[in-house]
Amino acid sequence: MDPVIPDVLQESCATRQALERFAAKWRVLVIYALLAGPQRPGQLRRRLPGITQKVLTETLRGMEADGMVERRVVKDSAPQHVEYALTDLGRTLREPLAAICAWAVEHAG
Repeated sequence: MDPVIPDVLQESCATRQALERFAAKWRVLVIYALLAGPQRPGQLRRRLPGITQKVLTETLRGMEADGMVERRVVKDSAPQHVEYALTDLGRTLREPLAAICAWAVEHAG
């Protein structure tokens, strides 16, 4: 049986909406970084050379709004410490991303 291929050209298509969310440059890389477990923003910046603090913050906030990442306060008193972790939904991306990595290695130029 052939897989059902959605009409990703339609704005209302759920697949198109998901692809648009992941098309942002840093989102997939943040997911990869967080697959190793919860991390503080400073750790993520070190693991993602080239990302600015502003872009990291915006990316994490967007991913949190989409339900992919959760923000946890580790220390309430000043200075406050927070960490970010993938949600259950975010962790469901492990296998699809591994498949993309395998495809990329197989077809590397």
